[in-house]
Amino acid sequence: MPEDPLQFVLLPFNARKRYNSQLSKQSQFLGLSEESPFNQFEEGDDSGLGVVCCGIAYNYYRENFPGKSPYPVVRIAQYPIPEMMLKKLESQVDEILVLEEGYPLVEEQLKDYFEHGKKIKGRLDGTLPRAGELNPDIVAAALKIEKTASELQSGSLANRPPALCKGCGHHDTYRALNEVMGEYGKGKVFSDIGCYTLGALPPYNSIYSCVDMGASVTMAKGAADAGLFPSVAVIGDSTFTHSGITGLLDAVNEKSNIVLIIGDNESISMTGGQDSSALGRLESICEGVGVDPDHIHVLESLPKNHELLVQILKKEIAYNGVSVIIPRRECIQKLARRRKN
Repeated sequence: MPEDPLQFVLLPFNARKRYNSQLSKQSQFLGLSEESPFNQFEEGDDSGLGVVCCGIAYNYYRENFPGKSPYPVVRIAQYPIPEMMLKKLESQVDEILVLEEGYPLVEEQLKDYFEHGKKIKGRLDGTLPRAGELNPDIVAAALKIEKTASELQSGSLANRPPALCKGCGHHDTYRALNEVMGEYGKGKVFSDIGCYTLGALPPYNSIYSCVDMGASVTMAKGAADAGLFPSVAVIGDSTFTHSGITGLLDAVNEKSNIVLIIGDNESISMTGGQDSSALGRLESICEGVGVDPDHIHVLESLPKNHELLVQILKKEIAYNGVSVIIPRRECIQKLARRRKN
């Protein structure tokens, strides 16, 4: 039993108390950050500049200085920011460059933190690009390190956008979907988060949304209710059980005119190939929330079944109500591991 058995009851009377408790521990958190082996101060000889490296940005900095750093460096990997280390850095240098991914949170904090008007450089003043990820070359440019063309070229990588695996059943689903949706125009297929989201990219360019888990169903429902026709949702088997069932239930209750495609690869493929909690039960779940069994279709997602899937899609688009189509084929990566073992 925890010390406060009501700690997770966030009704207003308790939330205020829990917030005050959290505030009372900030000095303890700061002390742990100052003593953490993950936060380090590295001495440097050049007092013109100090560098604050947050997380992986330290690796980018070190690729430019694999030996001793010429500048004093504060490496931050545990928060809150270690105030004593930063004050030590501030006392030794004229300017501070903040290297951090994403939003310039530490940079903003330091601008208000030091009392002497110390110049803080980073994403906010344009020393680093305001958007996009950092890399060793961007950090080198911020440090005014000149690199030869061959050095820049040797460090560049060929662009390799992600793509569906060869042999993935989603290929067959998108081929059929594109053939059917060609006559209706673009922007009518809503998708979700999973391997199948790669259907937004060439060569298929089949889907037009990816917001959060389960949003494909609810967005398709909302669009259909507003008059969009046809309104199609694409979701995976594991995402469906995570967040899609409630949207389907809502569509059934409202008699919304949608077609839901559940790409069933019998796996949570993006996180290691674990069994989906819907394994072998998708049809019964859909029927259980009220979908008419005559409008629940299951077929093996294979090239030989292309025409069958096309005909099912055309039929269910013409039906005024909720339809569920389940193209099913085991994830090709999971199949390979299973055969290997």
